[in-house]
Amino acid sequence: MIRKLAAVPRFRVVLARMFLAAILTEAAILTAQQSPGQQTPDQQAPAQQTSGQQPTDNQQSSSQEASPEETIPRRRGKPREYKNWTFNAAGGASLTNGTTRTYVRSGGEIAAAGVARNYSTYFGFRADFQWDNLPLRNSALGLAQAPGANSHVYSLMIDPIFNIPVTKEWSGYFLAGPSFYHRSGKLDSSAAIPGSPCNGFWMWWGRCFNASLPLSGDFITASLNEFGENFGGGVARKIRPNIEVYAEFRYLHGARKGVTTDLRPITLGLRW
Repeated sequence: MIRKLAAVPRFRVVLARMFLAAILTEAAILTAQQSPGQQTPDQQAPAQQTSGQQPTDNQQSSSQEASPEETIPRRRGKPREYKNWTFNAAGGASLTNGTTRTYVRSGGEIAAAGVARNYSTYFGFRADFQWDNLPLRNSALGLAQAPGANSHVYSLMIDPIFNIPVTKEWSGYFLAGPSFYHRSGKLDSSAAIPGSPCNGFWMWWGRCFNASLPLSGDFITASLNEFGENFGGGVARKIRPNIEVYAEFRYLHGARKGVTTDLRPITLGLRW
């Protein structure tokens, strides 16, 4: 019994020592964990100074660094190298062809004007209105038994146009499309007899019906509407930033019920 009682205090001492050792061990661990984060006042001061200098350094670096708007240049759109709308006016003379050449002299005056809607540097649509004088040959006046006459044709042409830039100053183009022609004329007088057979001139003049002249005598004037086509091309030279001088050659052909009109106009004009 005495041995048991003597063993109890020893057991308690062992427990107490074990508990104390555990506390000391835990305290040592906590101290070890906290010691790296703790700094002496002398060490904290430089850290505070360093941290205090950071905003200044950041401000200086930010002030020295250029803003994105300054470092990255703004993209400017590529300047358009063509105009949406261009206009042209020209004058010249026509060469005749086909049946027209039989009755009309070459060299008739021309007046023309047009407008183009461009969709790119290379492609657009162009509409032209043109007036051509058709001076009748003496042989044609003889067939008409007329001392004199006047004749002309109005042309309306709508064509796709294809531009070919060559240099900053020189360019070329070609165009083709449908056309409408109104040819009219008037003889000063005529000794032809109404109802007489038609010759080739009266057929081309458009006043011959059933192979003979109208009995009404209504063959002094002519008025024909013809549909056809045209095609051609030209060369342009820039003389000012917004003005070009151009030379153009075209082929015009119109027909209706076997009656034709064929011209080769050559024009010189301005485009702006």
